[in-house]
Amino acid sequence: MEIIKSKEALRQKVEACKQVKKTIGLVPTMGALHEGHASLVRRSVADNDVTFVSVFVNPTQFNNKEDLEKYPRDLDRDAKLLESLGVDYVFAPSAETMYTPEEMQSTFNFDFGGLDQVMEGIYRPGHFNGVVQIVSKLFRLVEPDRGYFGEKDYQQLAIIHRMVEVMSIPVQIVDCEIVREPSGLALSSRNERLSAAEKQTAVNISHILFESRQLRESQTVGQVESWVIEQVNRIDGLRVEYFEIVDQTTLQPAVDFSHAIGCITVYCGPVRLIDNIKY
Repeated sequence: MEIIKSKEALRQKVEACKQVKKTIGLVPTMGALHEGHASLVRRSVADNDVTFVSVFVNPTQFNNKEDLEKYPRDLDRDAKLLESLGVDYVFAPSAETMYTPEEMQSTFNFDFGGLDQVMEGIYRPGHFNGVVQIVSKLFRLVEPDRGYFGEKDYQQLAIIHRMVEVMSIPVQIVDCEIVREPSGLALSSRNERLSAAEKQTAVNISHILFESRQLRESQTVGQVESWVIEQVNRIDGLRVEYFEIVDQTTLQPAVDFSHAIGCITVYCGPVRLIDNIKY
């Protein structure tokens, strides 16, 4: 496995793969890798001749500078895991490599078709502009046949699907299911910031979501939304930022449960956690 830091070196490796018609998989990450990331990587390694993984904490998708500073970084640890999984190349650039000073100071413009006007888009203005900015850059640099993304960040995944359609990027987006701890807690790099007690408390989020599935036959979408919010907020140490049951494609409020997904964001102490459940 080789770690690449420059765009020039990356392009050389990509061109070499293209010349011999090797299929390329790309797994974009921000590091602090866990089993959820590993599941994406294993899928890419199985599906493609060559796998690239990017490890880059993208500053343009953070609307909270403190959150950016606290984001865990350990490239050596991440690289050891990726090598053990059979990754061929790790792209670990600096912010200066990926962005001009002008790009760092301005907002990337993109037509989200309304996908950015709900849920995370309301509470993290500019976040998805940064996501589209960096992922589109990575796709143009690596030119992968397939890109791998987890369903835990469901709104982001919907936006990535729109991005490749709007920008006419010839890549297949592969949706990968949420990976959970045995307790049910969705794996996240942010879990590293939870104390042992907070982690035990956070388990309640997924348990309540799973339980809410039993209510879909007897209650309306609005009633289930209210029930989930009430149940989570009753637990000491948890505070719901939002819980919305939306259409899986449009992310607009669902009228029934036929094509619905419930998306939640909860503060566990100071740590912001997201999860979702399909109905």
